[in-house]
Amino acid sequence: MTTTEADQVTPEPVEAVGPVEPAAAAGHEHGHEHGVHGYHKQKDEHLKRLRRIEGQIRGLQRMVDEDVYCIDILTQVSASTKALQSFALQLLEEHLRHCVAAAAAKGGDDVDAKVEEATKAIARMLRT
Repeated sequence: MTTTEADQVTPEPVEAVGPVEPAAAAGHEHGHEHGVHGYHKQKDEHLKRLRRIEGQIRGLQRMVDEDVYCIDILTQVSASTKALQSFALQLLEEHLRHCVAAAAAKGGDDVDAKVEEATKAIARMLRT
């Protein structure tokens, strides 16, 4: 993927969705170690999808910069949003198949924690 100087934009600060614990910031949320997760087998595919979405966002920036008609921009916003939602659903499915299923097989309280974690993730997705 090639980029031009116009593509180099400083991102605006984003409002956090909630407090980020130091462990979560380091990738250790809820005691998870950095390692193999449910999406690992499709990591390259996921990165490809995210790069495509990134290109859509850069396209939106270009459209605004070029004073494109607002409805056309909104159409592209909708497409970008749908692409992110699709990615999120795929990631959630992999989490359920890998992390939740592994916790269920192991038994104990861990399965309840994983289900609650997934439920909260779904609730966050529905709020957006």
